[in-house]
Amino acid sequence: MRETNRGASRLNWLVLAVAAALGAVVPVVSCDSVETAFDCQEVCSRYRDCYDASYDVGGCRDRCRQNAEDSATKRAKADACESCIGGKSCLSATFNCAADCSAIVP
Repeated sequence: MRETNRGASRLNWLVLAVAAALGAVVPVVSCDSVETAFDCQEVCSRYRDCYDASYDVGGCRDRCRQNAEDSATKRAKADACESCIGGKSCLSATFNCAADCSAIVP
């Protein structure tokens, strides 16, 4: 009976060791990067919807994400732009959000 308990104990330690190793290897996605990805997608899609039906949303999103990773200021601009355009019409967003959004879309 004792041998069975020792085997179960070893198995538990093995499972814990594997879980710890996986936890150390698997990259953690931060909330900031997820939020930035959403902001960039929203802003770039909105530009396409309002101004240019053939606008490259994927390219815009990738540039925006890269800029946000490189600069806290650009990250803040993407967040501010997305917040500003919210429920505004295209015309209203153009006039009210240009300062924040011009750093992201042309």
